[in-house]
Amino acid sequence: MQTHQLRYFVAVAEQRHFTHAARDLGVAQPSVSKQIRKLEEELGAPLFHRMKGNVALTPAGEALLPWARRVLGDLDAATVEVRELTELRRGRLALGATPSVSTSLLPRALARFHASYPGVELVVREAGSRDLVAALEEGALDLALVILPLKHEVLETTPLFKEELVLAVPPGHPLAARKTVAIADLRGVPLVMFREGYDLRAATFAACRRAGFEPTLAVDGAEMDGVLRMAAAGIGVAIVPSIVIEPGGPLRAARLAQPLSRTIGFARRRDRRLARAASEFQATIWELLGTREWTRRVTRA
Repeated sequence: MQTHQLRYFVAVAEQRHFTHAARDLGVAQPSVSKQIRKLEEELGAPLFHRMKGNVALTPAGEALLPWARRVLGDLDAATVEVRELTELRRGRLALGATPSVSTSLLPRALARFHASYPGVELVVREAGSRDLVAALEEGALDLALVILPLKHEVLETTPLFKEELVLAVPPGHPLAARKTVAIADLRGVPLVMFREGYDLRAATFAACRRAGFEPTLAVDGAEMDGVLRMAAAGIGVAIVPSIVIEPGGPLRAARLAQPLSRTIGFARRRDRRLARAASEFQATIWELLGTREWTRRVTRA
């Protein structure tokens, strides 16, 4: 039993006429008659009483008609649903991003993506790279923006851009007027420190220890938004990615004399086909990074 046979059967049943059904279907009348005969042979029962000028359903045809309509209706609904997903009129995209990307690049990328594909449900998880890697492993995320390099058997990565790490200082701070600041100059300077699990915390501690001192902490254990707000309030300074310092905002970015940077890239499961929504989101990120605003703020990897 084939789908087109059921469509021909339903058309003839509704028109009560082979020629009229063939005209509505856009096929030749002999083709309709041939397929109906094949369907009757397969079922082992006639479906129509063939009379001069029209046809009528047999008991077997009466039994088949509601079933055929349900099958065709379900098939049409499935076709529409798949087409909507393929054309991104519907769907779901689960994304992960590090706090620096969530604070800066991600909102703009999501706004662009949503404007193009408003029917796609967006689920965002902000976390450190280690947590995002675990979520990718579990299949909870389709795609994540993480810190590279990342050696993992299950995951495939693509470098995107490099983030320069800078010293975030409020305008009135003694270090705000300096174009560059040596790590050694931070000896005794109160720092606002990220919580455990942030690679920025590890990078800051490592840089200070290479310069021969332990950092002085004004606040310990903050998230990205908290670090930026507390630094802007003058509680302390912080080493952060340059992209989180908004031009004209409440913080100034002083470059470090001993440059520090890190690479941000896409990560996904290599054994999982990338859905079209995720592929289009990647394209949105690449497009955004090519705009004038972002070419000034990041270095493409």
